Amino acid sequence: MKFIDEVIVTVQSGNGGRGCVSFRRERFIPRGGPDGGNGGRGGDVRLVARAGRRTLYPFRFQRLFKAENGSPGEGNQRSGKAGADLTIEVPPGTLVFDADSGELIRDLVAPEDAVVVAVGGRGGKGNTHFKTSTHQTPRFAQPGEAGQALRLRLELKLLADVGIVGLPNAGKSTLISRVSAATPKIADYPFTTLTPTLGVVHPPFGSEPFVMADIPGLIEGAHAGVGLGTRFLRHVERTRILVHLIDAAAIDPSDPLRDLRIVNTELARYGQQLAEKPQIVVLNKIDLTGAEEKARGFIQALDGAETLMISAATGAGLRELLGRLAATLDAKNVSDGSEGHVDSL
Repeated sequence: MKFIDEVIVTVQSGNGGRGCVSFRRERFIPRGGPDGGNGGRGGDVRLVARAGRRTLYPFRFQRLFKAENGSPGEGNQRSGKAGADLTIEVPPGTLVFDADSGELIRDLVAPEDAVVVAVGGRGGKGNTHFKTSTHQTPRFAQPGEAGQALRLRLELKLLADVGIVGLPNAGKSTLISRVSAATPKIADYPFTTLTPTLGVVHPPFGSEPFVMADIPGLIEGAHAGVGLGTRFLRHVERTRILVHLIDAAAIDPSDPLRDLRIVNTELARYGQQLAEKPQIVVLNKIDLTGAEEKARGFIQALDGAETLMISAATGAGLRELLGRLAATLDAKNVSDGSEGHVDSL
């Protein structure tokens, strides 16, 4: 399924029903008074975050959403039926913007968060409403109030505890497939992953499960949109900590920190908040020939800052990594939620 993380839709609340002009026409009541009922109100348009929704993909096929109009009033003081409200389901993590002004209307972070984006029109008053002692036979009623129409820009930012970042082919998809039930596409060529993938991880030692996101590979210029970088970087904003995955076998001995520097530079240029997220550096593919020697050069260049070494393919080091992630998340739960680096990088 194609991943859609931004879409523009048009919503229209229902129009209010018109009021009724009517007079009593009953036997033995030759001069019946006004009895026109009020029109029903139009339906509202409401957005709600549902846990079962994961993408904005359905909006690719439908871009116009209308709530039901209110029914007109009737004689005998019968009010018109109110129009049914329209509920539009979106994934948790959806930001709702006014597409024309750019104003943020609501950030639907958690499941069941909701917002009314268009209020239905008020129903018109029937002529009964306008009867007075001096005007006993009003022959007019109010029209229904028009509903609201507006264009919305929906933007999805994935919700995850841990985000895996790194250059293409660092092994992010393999890692998330080994530690969760997620099944991303995996191949030995760059940009295999074109859509972010979420997986629930059950760490060892009885720790609380957490959600991990595989963020597609970042390249130089990602902060400016190169390689769809800005679409991927926005998902990093929601994560609590980052796993910076590096292909140990691809480390350049003449510049061991090059890959680390490229990705961190893109994070910082996109927004300082990303650069300040807690980050755990992990060297992957340690099982490949020559990888351990290159990893030692990397660690030495990093001035001894803690670095984990794993092989996502063989499973080596994964238990230690999950334990470290669980401990870091537990520590953040106890803290006041302030951001800071775990390691001095």
